[in-house]
Amino acid sequence: MGLKRRNKISPNFSMASMTDVIFLLLIFFMITSTVVSPNAIKVLLPQGKQQTSAKPLTRVIIDKDLKFYAAFGNEKEKTLTLDELTPFLKSCSEKEPEMYVALYADETVPYREVVKILNIANENHFKMVLATRPPENK
Repeated sequence: MGLKRRNKISPNFSMASMTDVIFLLLIFFMITSTVVSPNAIKVLLPQGKQQTSAKPLTRVIIDKDLKFYAAFGNEKEKTLTLDELTPFLKSCSEKEPEMYVALYADETVPYREVVKILNIANENHFKMVLATRPPENK
């Protein structure tokens, strides 16, 4: 009496689920890469113990040569003079009234330059965040 199996195991492999996984990973990495806004202008930030959880929408950068740059959201930084900075920040505030302005100042920048930006923010009631780098563990 010969017993035969009724269910035959198929040696074929279905790639349908694998392509779904690859597609979902592709979408995930595309979305996360647009959220990151890297700093194109390199400044050496001073160290600070406190790190903010607020996500600033507007960036103001002062490099070691005392040049001012500003950007809104994920836009590329553009060079501005100190006189052009106030109208730029006001236009950003019209787009997003509850915005935070992050100030990235190189650690060699004189304090008076940082105070100028802080005064502009104070006069126009902008919420300002000073960007620092985390302390190095020794």
